[in-house]
Amino acid sequence: MSTERVRDLQQPVQEPNKKQQPKVKIHKKQWISTGEKFLYSAFTGVVVAASIFMVNFTSSTDTLNRNIQELEQEVKQQAAHNETLAYQVKELSNPDRILEIAKEHGLDIQNAKVKQAGYLGN
Repeated sequence: MSTERVRDLQQPVQEPNKKQQPKVKIHKKQWISTGEKFLYSAFTGVVVAASIFMVNFTSSTDTLNRNIQELEQEVKQQAAHNETLAYQVKELSNPDRILEIAKEHGLDIQNAKVKQAGYLGN
């Protein structure tokens, strides 16, 4: 019986009629509060949106600049072509050339002075 008595002494005594005391919940302090999480998320969202806008704006600006450069190149080519055509007009409107063509077709000029025709503006 002595072993039974030792076992009874080792086990804590529980009274069946007593109510157990409620456990106190201990809240550990969070490293980041809920408000801070919201602010960090909002700030990150703004930064991401600004970055996307900036990349989009830079891309559209680059495309626009490339189009402008292509148009400038076309304008330079057209200006060079216009200069070539203006030179050909001067060359073809030479009075000596006109007289040669007239003689080839059987026209004869009698005591007349050939002058360059000009623009008469009023």
